[in-house]
Amino acid sequence: MANAWKRDKNQKLLSPKTLISVLVLSIIFLSSLFFFFFSSSSLQYSNTNLSINSPFPIPPFDCFKCPQSKPIIANVVENLKYPFVYSLADLGNLPEKPHKNIVRLLKGKPFRKPDISATIQEVLESMRASGKNGIVVDVGANVGMASFAAAVMGFKVLAFEPVFENLQRICDGIWFNRVASLVTVFEAAASDRTGDITFHKLVGRLDNSAVSEVGARLAFKSNKEIAVQVKSIPLDKLIPPSQPVLLIKIDVQGWEYHVLKGAKKLLSRKPAEAPYLIYEEDERLLKASNSSSKEIRDFLKSVGYSKCSQHGTDAHCTKE
Repeated sequence: MANAWKRDKNQKLLSPKTLISVLVLSIIFLSSLFFFFFSSSSLQYSNTNLSINSPFPIPPFDCFKCPQSKPIIANVVENLKYPFVYSLADLGNLPEKPHKNIVRLLKGKPFRKPDISATIQEVLESMRASGKNGIVVDVGANVGMASFAAAVMGFKVLAFEPVFENLQRICDGIWFNRVASLVTVFEAAASDRTGDITFHKLVGRLDNSAVSEVGARLAFKSNKEIAVQVKSIPLDKLIPPSQPVLLIKIDVQGWEYHVLKGAKKLLSRKPAEAPYLIYEEDERLLKASNSSSKEIRDFLKSVGYSKCSQHGTDAHCTKE
């Protein structure tokens, strides 16, 4: 998942002066447009199910109480059967080397299709065709590329994201895609215990983080990070046995084993009710968090997941 974006070959950038001018105008336009619609529709929007009253052991994140992200640079994603809009957290190094999606936006092109978004929609469409129904669980939601891929298809999503800057962008996407009644967000890290754990956020890239300090440096090629305390909760504590779960996606920069251990009851469901599992399996990051792909595979076999296949750095696992 870390390599989900594909490069544009022979890409020619605009001159820095022109790029800055166009970018500033674009930001002003997008920000003005967003605040216009937000203010003119605030009464209607407040009646949606963004802040859900529920029996969850921790409260969902409240987008209405969250300071607005800025600047807002958002666009629709290309080449998906069920397209969605999301907001960038990583702007690149402006003005010399902007994020490639900013360059695409200035050229009038949609954002690149994230591989995980296409995968989520393909899996869910297959499940829907077979008559299955349930929720989607997105652990390590980042800016919502998996959550929104599922929500625009009509599936309810529980999204876990501990990084505040990403939560702001998820709130943008909930509004842009009109999926407030479908996406419930938790400002927390899924893990194998309830409490607080230390996350390491990167200086200059606060939208990315990892539990392991070494893992953060490996994943994002940074030598500087800051430690923050975030809430942690096992999925088994939050998802009741009666709740059907179709799919779990986990991308937590090496903390996958701990997330899976905290979902042992959920993963132990009988084959017809067990969720389809997608998780990142990067041996370097797992090692930085004192685990391994073998440890994960052994654990999954112990709860009945005997069929796993590799898709790049992602593993897809099901019960037969």
